[in-house]
Amino acid sequence: MKWLLLCLLPTPLLADSLVANRLIKAGQIIQDGDLARVEAQIPGALQAPDQVVGLEARVTIYPGRPLLPNSVGPPTVIARNQIVTLAFMSNGLSIMTEGRALAAGATGDTIRVINLASRNTVVGRIMPDGTVRATASEG
Repeated sequence: MKWLLLCLLPTPLLADSLVANRLIKAGQIIQDGDLARVEAQIPGALQAPDQVVGLEARVTIYPGRPLLPNSVGPPTVIARNQIVTLAFMSNGLSIMTEGRALAAGATGDTIRVINLASRNTVVGRIMPDGTVRATASEG
């Protein structure tokens, strides 16, 4: 009868939190084997592997440390100073040229790029194929 009463008493629920299973260096893509679950509710820690697997570590994550949302992000498609294809499309007109990225970024990010032909700086959005579609000019 005592065990029945114990089962009916409220008990705190612990959510699993994700921690690094090994050293994950900044820039590495996180794999399922890099993660471990711990029975602890760590404030701010991610809880499901599908929230993290395939993302890139933005900072070095040490073994046993929790994975936080700001420590991971989409994989970088373009590195800073990388030569990229710069595309401008308007009303059926398509211009393609080379540019140098002034920042690193992932698909969908907006970065500044120097047009190597004109030396003008433009702003563009990174496309999934790694090109930068120019959206506006800077003076």
